[in-house]
Amino acid sequence: MVSDGGAPHDPTPPYDRRVPQDRVPPYDPTPPYDRTPPYEQRAPQERMLPQDRAPAYDRPAPQDRTPAYDRTPAYGGPGVPSGRVPVASFPAPCHVAGPDGPWEEVQERVEESGRAVVHTTWGQWLTPALLDPGLRTLLGRDWPRYRQHPAPAGRLILAVSRTVLKHTAAAALQVPAGRLDLAALPGGRPVLRGLGADLQVSLTHTDELIAVGVSRTGPIGVDAEPAARRISFEALRDHVCTDGEARLLAALPEEERTGAFLRLWTLKEAYAKALGHGMRRRFSAIGFEWNATGTPRLAQDTAGEWAFATHLVDERYLVSEAYHPGHRGPGPR
Repeated sequence: MVSDGGAPHDPTPPYDRRVPQDRVPPYDPTPPYDRTPPYEQRAPQERMLPQDRAPAYDRPAPQDRTPAYDRTPAYGGPGVPSGRVPVASFPAPCHVAGPDGPWEEVQERVEESGRAVVHTTWGQWLTPALLDPGLRTLLGRDWPRYRQHPAPAGRLILAVSRTVLKHTAAAALQVPAGRLDLAALPGGRPVLRGLGADLQVSLTHTDELIAVGVSRTGPIGVDAEPAARRISFEALRDHVCTDGEARLLAALPEEERTGAFLRLWTLKEAYAKALGHGMRRRFSAIGFEWNATGTPRLAQDTAGEWAFATHLVDERYLVSEAYHPGHRGPGPR
């Protein structure tokens, strides 16, 4: 899990680090598991979604089509009966296979709700990003950093992550990606300067996944983790959990605890990114609760100003989103 903040010794911008430096992203531009559009992918339990190709957010999903992972509310939040289906606050992230799109669904979501989240993979974007004759213009002020980066994998990470972020922002604004100027706040939060400065952006990547959130109506933060990641709850409990969260997680069977802990952690990372705090935020001071439908909310947010959701993407990754509509986020103007 990588926050918008990062270790000072690594010259790669903090929000561009996700793949270990000794790993070069795959060169296959179309990995097999990404060739099927999201609305045709099989959910766990081998259930096929309907052939209706209307975007997911335009049709309510019956409860029996909710992925099995999401049927168990994260660590049995207060008031959540066993087996109830959590209600996602947002539609699942859009899959965009490359710089050429399709971007129509992203633009529709931004127009309708003010926000959108995109997911893709390194393999799908690597070749078109590196072969783009306009890469130098697209990277802008980061071109010298890209050319001088000491690690080949670091150069690829920088180029591809910036390309995905800029094209997603450009789709939301409906302007050419090369016209956007991407910068970073002191804590590492990516921001746009000049054209599109009011658009809030957030970036996360883990293993082969890249996800970008954009919002025209308030702060947004995204974070992702492999759903099968093995982590030590005992080692990280005091850093991530409030006392109440730790007790509820500890009471879960071990096979359920890791997934619930990852969901909680990514929600807190997404919230901290939306605030522009990154790893500077003490996660054990941020408490979450779940309502009767399994929807997460901040324990201290009695007015319900923030909205949260976690989705299982590509059947392998947890992508969490935090969003505050109607509130102006941090960033230069």
